[in-house]
Amino acid sequence: MAARRSAGRPVVAALCRAFSGRGCQLAPERGAERRDAAPGRVSRFCPPRKSRHDWIGPPDKYSNLRPIHFYIPENESPLEQKLRELRQETQEWNQQFWADQNLTFHKEKEEFVCSRLKAKGLDLRTESGQKATLSAEEMADFYKEFLSKNFQKHMYYNRDWYKRNFAITFFMGKVALERIWNKLRPKQKKTSN
Repeated sequence: MAARRSAGRPVVAALCRAFSGRGCQLAPERGAERRDAAPGRVSRFCPPRKSRHDWIGPPDKYSNLRPIHFYIPENESPLEQKLRELRQETQEWNQQFWADQNLTFHKEKEEFVCSRLKAKGLDLRTESGQKATLSAEEMADFYKEFLSKNFQKHMYYNRDWYKRNFAITFFMGKVALERIWNKLRPKQKKTSN
């Protein structure tokens, strides 16, 4: 378990280094670099270039989650940058978990249906050509088994999800305090020589 905890830290550090560029742009992992990604893996949605807000895209084909396109302001403070990068890394982690989980679910569901139909001596297709299905009671067996088998995985996911959200909330509070402090702090007047 300790290996799992430490494995995430280098990823965060690498993300922080990779996205340290400045300027008014969309966050890199959802910007132009992703347009040539594997088809269907990442949404092709791209907000207008001059947008000054985060945008929420259409649901991802595999995870069913809506990706966020993060806006990077020109005058982003180091604390705001850290918050944005933490949010980006959390989104990518969440997208990956649910894409993998959904893929596993659909694969195991298909195997379960095929094995039950074969056990009954039925074909995968009905006489009319439609896909054969099982009753709700039979599918309940699969759902129960799948949830039981993945209980530990979901427990770790929930634990990590709460940790990440508390960290994000903490940094959001720090950013809010930093902005208030910057508004209340007296402005330094520029003096000419």
